[in-house]
Amino acid sequence: MSAEAPFTCAFETLSPQERYKLLCAAIVPRPIALVTCVSADGVVNAAPYSFFNVFSETPALIVLGLQHRGGPAEGGYRPKDTTRNISESGVFVINLVDEALAEAMNLTAIDFPPHVSEIEAAGLSLSPGVSIPVPHIAEAPVAFECRKTVSLTFAPQRELLIGEVVRIHARPGLVDPKTLRFDLEAYKPVGRLFGNSYARQSDRFDLTRETYAEWAAARGLAP
Repeated sequence: MSAEAPFTCAFETLSPQERYKLLCAAIVPRPIALVTCVSADGVVNAAPYSFFNVFSETPALIVLGLQHRGGPAEGGYRPKDTTRNISESGVFVINLVDEALAEAMNLTAIDFPPHVSEIEAAGLSLSPGVSIPVPHIAEAPVAFECRKTVSLTFAPQRELLIGEVVRIHARPGLVDPKTLRFDLEAYKPVGRLFGNSYARQSDRFDLTRETYAEWAAARGLAP
């Protein structure tokens, strides 16, 4: 009996939807950025993004993949509220999502009109910004106040935002102020999978990273 052949496919032969399906199903779990920003009219907007991660510690940078609305059939693409607000103000907050915040985060993904605040619709509350004039979600376990560094456009529908973290807020009991270590049992972060699926981070294991000298010594090799 022959073994099943591995799956392989050139991405250039796939539609955008097919590429999205494979990328999102394979690259999991992804952290979730529940982004808060403020419109020119003073409305606080909140929207979740899982095309998101940390990029650098010096400077402290995060990267965020932003998607525009519309398409060729709708007369072109137009920026969503988050993209437009950050472009105008240059500041935003990344709120991280835990198990307790997951339901409200999902609700903020509804396509509300610009004059409706997702914060109010989701029954969330806000705490004022300190280093920037953007509030963070009081119920979020962790929040990063950020300033826009640069925005890169790769396609009419996709934009890459790089922001510098200028301040962190963390719920009491999450971070040891002396060691700066997180208590993951208290944190309970949630990861994005694909479709309607998410993952808890409750099943973890440790792997100790050896130095080359330790690896060589364990095998009787000269370092």
